[in-house]
Amino acid sequence: MLSLKLVRKDPEAVALQMARRGAAFDAPAFQALDACRKQADISSQSLQAERNAVSRKIGKLVREGMDAETARLSVQPALEQISMKLDQAAGESRKFQQQLEDLLMSLPNIPAEGVPDGRDERDNRELSRWGEPANFDFPVLDHVELGEKLGGIDFDAATRMTGARFVVLSGAVARLHRALIQFMLDIHISRHGYQELNVPYIVNADSLRGVGQLPKFEDDLFKLRHHQDFYLIPTAEVPVTNMLRGRIVEQEELEGLRYVCHSPCFRSEAGSYGKDTRGMIRLHQFEKVELVRMTPPQLAEQALEELTAHAETILQMLELPYRKVILCTGYMGFSACKTFDLEVWLPAQNTYREISSCSHFSDYQARRIKARWRNSETGKPELLHTLNGSGLAVGRTLVAILENFQCADGSVDLPAVLQPYLGGMTRLGPG
Repeated sequence: MLSLKLVRKDPEAVALQMARRGAAFDAPAFQALDACRKQADISSQSLQAERNAVSRKIGKLVREGMDAETARLSVQPALEQISMKLDQAAGESRKFQQQLEDLLMSLPNIPAEGVPDGRDERDNRELSRWGEPANFDFPVLDHVELGEKLGGIDFDAATRMTGARFVVLSGAVARLHRALIQFMLDIHISRHGYQELNVPYIVNADSLRGVGQLPKFEDDLFKLRHHQDFYLIPTAEVPVTNMLRGRIVEQEELEGLRYVCHSPCFRSEAGSYGKDTRGMIRLHQFEKVELVRMTPPQLAEQALEELTAHAETILQMLELPYRKVILCTGYMGFSACKTFDLEVWLPAQNTYREISSCSHFSDYQARRIKARWRNSETGKPELLHTLNGSGLAVGRTLVAILENFQCADGSVDLPAVLQPYLGGMTRLGPG
């Protein structure tokens, strides 16, 4: 959530930043609403002072010789009238304050310096590439065809038991999926110093509101019908970021605020009708290894570069060609101020597809969840900056391995770093 102080200071500048993101912000309407809230507060304070003055009159009357009950009854009509007006003014103040909060909750984050302007993914800017896509001397199969040959990917069974956009993995393919999770966790913990978490897969509405998923993206969430405040998590970012809800951490604790968490993710994909309906690219249930960091503002830019590099390490160790792009203002996530996407090469699509999105959220999420650190120089609590990224999306990594390491007979060579996790297996063969 944006700072109310920031918006008040220069609403026109905020309107310009919102326009860069394709969001509407009516600065004059905001100023009018804020003025109404201020006037209601002034009225409340004035009426409170008036009520206090009338209440003090009771003591004065008693000191002048009137008995206490008679004195109280003499001012009771005036007190009741003032109290009624005070309740009305306080109600107005609460109403305007809630409208201001609702307005702030509806605004996306302000883009960081250096984020390119643009409307959609065509305006994202490529920063670098790693690895060379393989040249195949045989017809390339996609992961669905390869999965069928391997006997390890079954969409029909998942459709029968649940519905579309679900998958059943079995045999060696399921084992490869599990090996990828363990490999990613091991690297991020032992090499990059992340602390592993295992978190609930169900969260309440406050947790989703805290990271910016609610109220904007409720249609993309799976809500539990018999508990109206519970949702399945769309990503581990939600529960992990909320680890610091309402906390003030001391400066010596900051280095430990880097977490890695494997979890299933559940998304209704309400806004993606007709997109990626074939295969495992866009499922309602998938798994990720998520990286989350919290830092003081002055370290956040460096932390974003590090977190992104940590996700890149996984791709490089798996020998998967990829590119790094910076997202434009119109394509960034709602809460992000800056995002790097890592896009892996998929031979069957002859293009790069997102496999990790690494974002800096400034103090946008921290303000919502009141996550702060105590600045040792000032002794005062300040808002943290939050960051997260996939390290990596497991299903899409599986897809990339199947397609990039496929052989003419439908078998799939396995990257060397995964072989110890698979009992020394070097190749997946057709079933």
